[in-house]
This record gives sequence, structure tokens and C-alpha cells, in this order.
Amino acid sequence: MREQPTRRGALAAGVALTAGLLTSCTSGPEGGRSAASPDVAPSGGSPTGGPAHEDIVTGLSAPWDLVFLDGSALLSERDSGRILEIVTGSGGTVRTRVAGVVPGVKRGGEGGLLGLAVGPERSLYAFSTGEGGNRIQRFSLTGGSGSLGLGPAETILSGIPAARFHHGGRIAFGPDGMLYAGVGDAQEPAKAQDTTSVQGKILRLTPDGAVPDDNPFPGSPVYSYGHRNVQGLAWSADGRLFASEFGQNTWDELNEIVAGGNYGWPLAEGTARRTGLRDPLQQWAPSEASPSGLAVLDDALYLANLKGRSLRRVPLSDTAHSELLLRGAVGRLRTAVPAPDGSLWVLTNNTDGRGTPRPGDDRVVRITPG
Repeated sequence: MREQPTRRGALAAGVALTAGLLTSCTSGPEGGRSAASPDVAPSGGSPTGGPAHEDIVTGLSAPWDLVFLDGSALLSERDSGRILEIVTGSGGTVRTRVAGVVPGVKRGGEGGLLGLAVGPERSLYAFSTGEGGNRIQRFSLTGGSGSLGLGPAETILSGIPAARFHHGGRIAFGPDGMLYAGVGDAQEPAKAQDTTSVQGKILRLTPDGAVPDDNPFPGSPVYSYGHRNVQGLAWSADGRLFASEFGQNTWDELNEIVAGGNYGWPLAEGTARRTGLRDPLQQWAPSEASPSGLAVLDDALYLANLKGRSLRRVPLSDTAHSELLLRGAVGRLRTAVPAPDGSLWVLTNNTDGRGTPRPGDDRVVRITPG
């Protein structure tokens, strides 16, 4: 298998610990380039004096999502369709290898290989764009840590409309054992209010792709609606579901999701205070946010911001407030994922055509929130 260049450093001990454990937007694209020059900080600090951060892996091409399994980490590359395994070798050295390539991935606009989720019985789920639109596929995993591979693709949901922009693409298993998927409006805003369409929705499926009997709309995979472009899903320890969402020109959102809830798009963007619509917990101008990935670690939510080039921390005890971390330190952030060792792994997204790549981009960065 082809190996990718990585950086060795003080992170080796942290990666070794992980390896030992089992386990935006404007009216068009998501979080395009900001006119401001990025603030550059060396690895190990940030311009705002936030948490220390260090590279685990460098030299990636448009990475999109990351999951942990069997002491390894797997990540997706949007444009190549590859799934890479991050492997810790003897002496704490770190490398990547190609675990497999998702077949038939069609790259275009924001489409390609997007979200990943680890399912039951050592299976890997992937959300990607193919010739017939977006689909969710399941793969059995072969081999063990350091030699993971993909079995044949099994499509569990197909025909999800795709466009140049607004795919959504984030998938995750909830504490109820069901698979949740954020699906964008595919540039047809009115579809977000149509509960017979999957566009502009959060979907809820069984691991086999069937509709759970207790979904809010009988016979439908739709769990919540009125979304523009959800790209972050995460649960608190008490089972609350949160989602991050790209707005159009006015407000990006952090929402708490309830079954059958209507989150307003395109009738409203941000707080509307209208009967029948659920308002966000927080909202931000797209130039300051463009939130993609969302994670829960300890007592806080962490939002990976693209155009805002920062990691936003929202305490679960007070979801009306937040603070910015890593502002400008590593550029655009796509994904934040809790690691088995208690740290947070973050994917940068500077090589996707909208960022300003720096030497070594793109990268996996490890931070330890204070």
C-alpha cells in the first residue's frame, strides 16, 4: 500500500496511547476564502494563547472526516475517494497507508467522499457522491490495526439528490444505535420544508438502512427538517443531539435537535421567534464561523470552523455562550473528533480549493483543551 508523508514529533507518545486503545457559508460554497490574511502560529501554541496543538499527520489532500477503530484512525479524502489509516509504528513513528478506495466516487463542487461512521460488527459507513447522486454505503473491515482494508461496498441508501453545493455529508451513530445523516438541500431550498424529500434534513436509519418504527414521520427516514446544510452531529452524555449548520448570507447555526423539529430553512435563517420553527442555540455571521464538524468532549461542544479558521468551544452548561480557540493558527478546520486518549483531533481543510495551503497542509492536529 502506498504510504503518505507524515511528521514525527512530540505527538508520538499521544498517538501511541491512542493506538493502544480500542475502541458556511455564503449563497454558494461552504466557507469560501476570507480576505483577511491568516494568522500564523508555530505548532505548540496559538495566536490567542489557546490550547497547545501539535501535528500528528501532514501531507493530506482535502481530508473530510476521521473515525477511530481498533487502535487506529481512519480518515476520508474528499477528492481521491481514499480512506487512509493512521498507523503508529515502533518507536512512536507515525505513517499513513491506504486502507481502501470507495468505488465510483464522483468529485465535483463540494461532492466526493465525505463522512465516515463506525458501525456494528467492525463495519465502516461512508457518505459519498456517485453517478446517481449521494449515497450511504457500508463496508466490512478486514485485517487489524496497521493492516485495515475494505470489504465490498453495500449501498444502504441511494438516490440522495446532489448538486454542486450543499451535500451535507456528516454521518454518525447515536446512543440509540441508529445511523443519523445530515443531508443538504442540494441548492433547492424549498425541499427543506417538504417532509417527503430527504433534502435539507437530518435522517435516521437502522444500521441496515431501514426506517425505524419510532421515527417521527411514519415510513420516512426524516428525523428533522428545515435544514440548509448540516455538517456536524454530536451527542452529549445525557443523550441530547446537537447539529451545526451553514447559513446563507446572514447566520450560521448551532441547534439542539428534536424528533420532528422544523429548523426554519428557507422560511427563516437564524433566530426567527416564529410559531412552529425551532430557533438555534447560537448563531454567527458566516465570515466568523462556517461550522462543519462538531464534537462533544467532556463538558463542551467543539465546532470546527472553515471560514472562521477557528475551533469554537460551547459549554454544555451554557449553550448561549462560546469562546474561540486556535484562531488562525492552522487555517480552515473541517472536523473535530474526540480521541480515545482524551484529546481532540482536528482536520485542517486548506487544500480543498478555498483555503490558502501552507507547507505540510493538510494535516491532523491534536489538541488538549484546557
